[in-house]
Amino acid sequence: MYIKDDICYAGQPEEGMKVTEAKPLRGRMMLVTFSTGEQRLFDTTKLTGSAFDPLNDEKIFNSPIIFHGVITWNNGEIDIAPETVYQESYAYEKDVI
Repeated sequence: MYIKDDICYAGQPEEGMKVTEAKPLRGRMMLVTFSTGEQRLFDTTKLTGSAFDPLNDEKIFNSPIIFHGVITWNNGEIDIAPETVYQESYAYEKDVI
């Protein structure tokens, strides 16, 4: 865990890591593009706690906003650090069938 700009993050800091795009998919999966250009699959069903319960609402889940490189939902009430998204996601290769 670390703190940067008065925000507490899980994991270890990865300098400059930001989310540039988050595309909702079926089953609460997301195709996430990072500032490095890498794309990864992120399973939001693994997000636990009542703070993430609103993501069960398809309308909320399908409306992510990228704010300063962080995925947010529900007018910023829900967010997740890009470092966590990266560490908890899976490699994605679009050319693989």
